[in-house]
Amino acid sequence: MSKSLWSFIEKLEHAGELIRIKEFVDPELEITEITDRFSKLDGGGKALLFENTGTDFPVLTNTFGSLKRMCMALGTDNLDTFGTEINALFKQISSDNQSIFDKIKLIPLLGKVASWMPKSISGRGLCQDVIIRDPDLSVLPILKCWPADGGRFVTLPLVHTLDPVTGIRNLGMYRMQIFGKDLTGMHWHRHKTGARHYEEYKKLRKRMPVVVALGGDPVYTYAATAPLPDQIDEYMLAGFIRKKRVELVKCITQDLEVPKDVDIVIEGYVDPFEELIWEGPFGDHTGYYSLEDWYPKFHVTCITHKQKAVYPATIVGIPPQEDAWIANATERIFLVPMKFSFVPEIEDIDLPPAGVAHNLALISIDKRYPGQGLKVINSLWGAGQMMFNKVMVVTDKETDVHNYKSLFKHLLTVIQTPDDLMFSKGPLDILDHSSDRFAYGGKLGIDATNKYPEEQGELPIPTTIPVDIDISQLLGKYPGIYQISDTLLKDNLPVVLFSVKDDCKKNIREVFDDLADEEILQGIKLFVCYDQSVDLNNYFLCTWLAFSNIDPVRDCKIIYVNSQLSVFVDAVAKTSYSHNFKRPWPNIVVSSPTTIKKIDNSWNQYFSEKLIPSPSLNYQIFNKTFSAVADENKSQ
Repeated sequence: MSKSLWSFIEKLEHAGELIRIKEFVDPELEITEITDRFSKLDGGGKALLFENTGTDFPVLTNTFGSLKRMCMALGTDNLDTFGTEINALFKQISSDNQSIFDKIKLIPLLGKVASWMPKSISGRGLCQDVIIRDPDLSVLPILKCWPADGGRFVTLPLVHTLDPVTGIRNLGMYRMQIFGKDLTGMHWHRHKTGARHYEEYKKLRKRMPVVVALGGDPVYTYAATAPLPDQIDEYMLAGFIRKKRVELVKCITQDLEVPKDVDIVIEGYVDPFEELIWEGPFGDHTGYYSLEDWYPKFHVTCITHKQKAVYPATIVGIPPQEDAWIANATERIFLVPMKFSFVPEIEDIDLPPAGVAHNLALISIDKRYPGQGLKVINSLWGAGQMMFNKVMVVTDKETDVHNYKSLFKHLLTVIQTPDDLMFSKGPLDILDHSSDRFAYGGKLGIDATNKYPEEQGELPIPTTIPVDIDISQLLGKYPGIYQISDTLLKDNLPVVLFSVKDDCKKNIREVFDDLADEEILQGIKLFVCYDQSVDLNNYFLCTWLAFSNIDPVRDCKIIYVNSQLSVFVDAVAKTSYSHNFKRPWPNIVVSSPTTIKKIDNSWNQYFSEKLIPSPSLNYQIFNKTFSAVADENKSQ
C-alpha cells in the first residue's frame, strides 16, 4: 500500500501507467482537455502528471482511471478480494453456533479489527511542513475545467467535518468553487452528511470548523467517495483496505484532525448564519452542467502542505471518466455488506458507466419466491445512496449483469406485462436534470426475473420480430421523424430508435400513438425517441442520453399492440417550448474550439504518442454555444 501520493506516482510510473508532461499546461481548461482525451481511451488511458503548472505544485489527474490503477490504489490485484474478506469476517463474528471456546478464539480477530481504527498522534505531520497563515488559494493550481464553469473548482477535496452532537467525524467529497484568495463555496447536497452537520451547527448557533485535505495515500480519496452509513468513520474503511490504521494529526487553526501524510491541507470554517453564495455552473459527472444554486461559504484560515506536495484533481464530464472506475470499486466492495444488511438474495451488481452511477443499476438475485424481484427493488430504493437510483433492473443469478447485450436480450424476452414494470416516485440525485421538480421525481423498477405462475398474467400472443421490413418508408409518412434505425431489429432485437425534428418535439406523443398503429411495427417491444442531432448508431451515446433525459413516470408510455406489451420512451431534451418544462435544461459539457486547437497544435511538445482527437468534437453538436443552459426554444 502506498505511504504517500509520491510513492504511488512512482509505482504507476514503474508499471507503465503514468505519463509526465514537462512543458507548461494551463490549469484553466487545458489540463481538462488533455485528461479527457486520455480518460476516454479504451481501458481508461494513463494517469497524467503535469509538472509545469505555473505554480510550485504539479497536478495529477486520471489517477484512478483504469481497473489496474484502481486496484493499485487499493493495494489489491482483484477488487472482489475485499468482498471475500468482509464475507469471512461477518461469518466469523455473527455465527450462532459457536461454543465458548470458539468465541474466545474471536478475541484476536476483534483485536485485528481494532488495529484498523484511526489513531490520533501528537506533534505535527508531514502535511504541515509548510504553514501559510495568511492563506492565498492562488498558490495552488486549481483547475477551471469547462468553458461555462463558474470559475475554478477544487475537484478532489477530502472534506472533514464533525457531528457537533456525537463528535463523530465525516469524510466527504464536495466540490469547492474559488471566489477569492481565502473564500470558496462548499457544495454539499442536502442529502449528504456534511449538510446534516451544517444544520446541527445552525441549531447550536455555532461556527462550523471544516478542513479540506488533498492527496496522501490514494485510499483516503476512495474512502471519501464511499457510500458508508452516517456516523461511520471513513478512515475505518481506509484502515481496513490498507490493513493499517490511519494516523491523524491536529490541524493548526481548527479543532479537527487530518492524516499526517496528506499533501495539502486547507483549514477553515463555515458560518451557518452567513448569507449563502451563488455557486456554479459546473461541468459535472453526469456529462451535463449542474446549474447555479445557493451554497454555504467556506472561509480559509490556513493552508499547510508537504515540502514536495502534489495537487490531485479529477475531471468529470461526459462518461466514461475516472469516476466510473471508482464506482466499479464501490460496487465490488459494498456488494457483501448489502447482502448481509438487507438483501441476502443479491448475487451481483453492475453500475454501467452510461448510467453515471445513479441513473441505472443492474442487479442479479437468487430468486426463490414470487414477487422477490420487486421486493429487492423496493429494498434497494430505501437503502443509503441507492435511494438516488432512477432505473433498476433485477434479474436472475444465471444472467450476467456485466454482459449488457445478453442482458438486454433477456430483458426484452422476459418483460411481458405491466406488472414487470414498477413505476414509483422518490428522491433523486440533486444533479438529475430530467425531473420537473428538484431532487424528486419518477423511478422505474424492471423485474426481469423468470416468473413463477403466480406472477404471470394472461399469456401474450406470440409474435415474430419484424426484421425484414423497410422501416425507412415511415420517414415519408411522418415528416416529423428525422431519422429511424432498424439496426437493432437486424440483430434480432425488437427495438426501434428514431429521432424527431426540432420543431416536432412537442408532438412526440402523437407520433407515439401513430407508430403504435403501424402494422409493420407489430412485435416491436421498445421505441425510443431522440433529438435529431443524436447518432442512432452510437449505442453508448443513446444509452447515456436516454437514462439522463427521462423521468420514467413522465416519459415512459406502455401500450398493447395485439396483446403484446410495447414501451415508448421520450428521451429528447425537455424545454419550455417542447414539453412545458419549468426548470432550466442544462447543456452537455464540451471543450471550446479554441482550447481544442491549442492542444492539437501543442500535442507534439507534450507527448511522443500519436495525437488523440478531442472527444468534444463528437459532442459539440449538442452545445454549439458552449454555454451552461440550453436554448429553451430549441433542442440541444
